[in-house]
Amino acid sequence: MDETRGRSCAFISPRQTILEIRKAGGIHENAGKGKYRAGNYRKGKHRAGLYGRVYTERRGTNGAPPGENPENYARCGRAGRMPSPLAQGRPPKRPFLDALLKFAVFPSQEPTAAMTQADHANAAPAREQPQDENKLIAERREKLKALRERQAAGGAVAFPNDFKPQDRAAALQAAHGGKTGDELQAGEKISASIAGRLMLKRVMGKASFATVQDATGRIQIYVTREDVGEEAYADFKRWDLGDIIAAEGYVFKTQKGELSIHATRLRLLTKSLRPLPDKFHGMQDQELKYRQRYVDLIMDESARQRFALRSRALGVLREFMVNEGFMEVETPMLHPIPGGANAKPFVTHHNALEQDMFLRIAPELYLKRLIVGGFERVFEINRSFRNEGVSVRHNPEFTMMESYAAYWNYLDQMDCAERLFRTLAQRLLGTLQLTYQGRSVDLSQPFARMTIREALHAHTDIGAHVDDAAALISRLKKLGLSEEKDQLSRRSLPALQVMYFEEAVESELWQPTFIMEHPTEISPLARANDARPEVTERFELYITGREMANGFSELNDAEDQAARFQQQASAKDAGDDEAMYYDADYVRALEYGMPPTGGIGVGIDRTMMLLTDSPSIRDVILFPALRREA
Repeated sequence: MDETRGRSCAFISPRQTILEIRKAGGIHENAGKGKYRAGNYRKGKHRAGLYGRVYTERRGTNGAPPGENPENYARCGRAGRMPSPLAQGRPPKRPFLDALLKFAVFPSQEPTAAMTQADHANAAPAREQPQDENKLIAERREKLKALRERQAAGGAVAFPNDFKPQDRAAALQAAHGGKTGDELQAGEKISASIAGRLMLKRVMGKASFATVQDATGRIQIYVTREDVGEEAYADFKRWDLGDIIAAEGYVFKTQKGELSIHATRLRLLTKSLRPLPDKFHGMQDQELKYRQRYVDLIMDESARQRFALRSRALGVLREFMVNEGFMEVETPMLHPIPGGANAKPFVTHHNALEQDMFLRIAPELYLKRLIVGGFERVFEINRSFRNEGVSVRHNPEFTMMESYAAYWNYLDQMDCAERLFRTLAQRLLGTLQLTYQGRSVDLSQPFARMTIREALHAHTDIGAHVDDAAALISRLKKLGLSEEKDQLSRRSLPALQVMYFEEAVESELWQPTFIMEHPTEISPLARANDARPEVTERFELYITGREMANGFSELNDAEDQAARFQQQASAKDAGDDEAMYYDADYVRALEYGMPPTGGIGVGIDRTMMLLTDSPSIRDVILFPALRREA
């Protein structure tokens, strides 16, 4: 703020003056002197400036303004100093406010192009009292009504669709942000044409500033009555924050060095009927961010960056898989028989086929049918659905990448998973040293590999009781599991070990760790270990205490697969909602012969939680599942 020119006064409205006097706690006796000018209000010194000048010039007895009782001001102890009514703990009197408005003198100096958005931000605009949102919407509807009436009378279209922006905010900043003002003014003017949402606006007489936000960023607009015309400027002053506007003009730099567009033409493209959240606080309600993601994206730059990174991640993932020799395919989302995972499906009905259908819980069995058909390496980035709980790690609708490679086993898939995660981190973040929720994650070192038994020994004090079913049941009950709900006594020893691992160890696996050799009875699609048939050639990848990937050497013995399906069907008949159905067609496909195959499924949502340092899965899903609004 340039104090020597008294420029601050040009930004102060009568209402703003009143509010600032309330904040200041009174008028200093040395009003009008350099260090007490209004421009210093926000710098922590005595505050007076314009306000003090008004009263030192027009004060009455004991510094009282005309119309006020001088005795009320005698208590100040100094002539020329006025106490703040709010500072005295009482509401301001109307005579005081009226006198201020009556005798205040406001300079008429117009702002110049040298004044930047930072300049008028320093003027401490008045904080309006919160208004009823319905009232604000009604006011905006009235403005839209006026636009429609103007169109009916032969004026401009209320919602035009003929403007094509030639520039983007980020591109303009990149191309001209490094140039000086003199360089931009030398020679022919550099034209600019943009469109976006009006995020900031400050109207000041014959010239104003605005900030427009497009998909790439923000840029400041400088608008003058002289350049855009009387009618357009009058329209601009009636526009609201949130409106979609178009601006054409030329780029220049303000005295403070901010790249701006000097507008020569303005247009309103879309009238916004709902007010945006307060610019200083944004959306504070986290659930409201999930429910109204469109508003969250408007207000929060980090949200836009987070989902832009997700889009880039999918591109990097596809490129990685293609470079590894995989072909991307698409498989059905509506299944006559749900399969590929132990999960409860969503059920729908197909009217034309007159049969119930199931939303996909995993694409696995269709992808392996393609391996049977001769495609040796396939992958799919898929949306899957599971009718299960909702938490910071689970959403009923989620994204996975599943891949299958002939002549690979689970060890090959673990190696590939390490390469994939390092590639994503390096390409997207430029580093293998990540930070998640304040703790470091190192992707540069070889990922740890251990069996479930080894993990139990490493992270609990189970010791010699690791093979004691009774001891495991006792520990599980202490952790909150019950016989009635979890049927602990009916579980085998390997199943109890897995349950204890999930309850006591899983959250401790912060650094990348592969957990291997899951029990055969809970891995119906995985190949059994030749030396230890009670466990499978299976792994799960954990990072930050969460499962990121699951893979195994695929079971390609058709008879063994049929027997395991039969066991799963029996479990379902006994009341296990997550047990698999018997899939006769998949067994038939295996009977034609499937080569030795390794497969993996990678959770995209959880991977993005890691890469964006997001605490909840809802933060990385554009429209997460929520309870319907009342």
